[in-house]
Amino acid sequence: MSRARKREKQTLKLSEERMYDVIRRPLVTEKSTMASEHNQVAFQVSMDASKPEIKAAVEGLFKVKVKAVNTSRQKGKVKRFRGHLGKRPDTKKAYVTLEAGHSIDVTTGI
Repeated sequence: MSRARKREKQTLKLSEERMYDVIRRPLVTEKSTMASEHNQVAFQVSMDASKPEIKAAVEGLFKVKVKAVNTSRQKGKVKRFRGHLGKRPDTKKAYVTLEAGHSIDVTTGI
């Protein structure tokens, strides 16, 4: 097993400040609501956050057990407003699958 793989297997220790930096906000969309039926929760996360960091942040903030983390990056659209070009920021989403018996209510605050 490679060193990088061993490092990922170990539990990450994140400061509470970094946890709040990693998890920006929960995503409440039609797709994320349908995913909640399969014990998944969607979050907007920091662009530099890795999967082990996201897992550690969710487990630390919500006191749940995470089974898997899937991420996706979305490039910002180029839009025009009154003839001027502008660009929306790039975003990163994380779909977190929770272990059976665990749940997160995203409608309440942390």
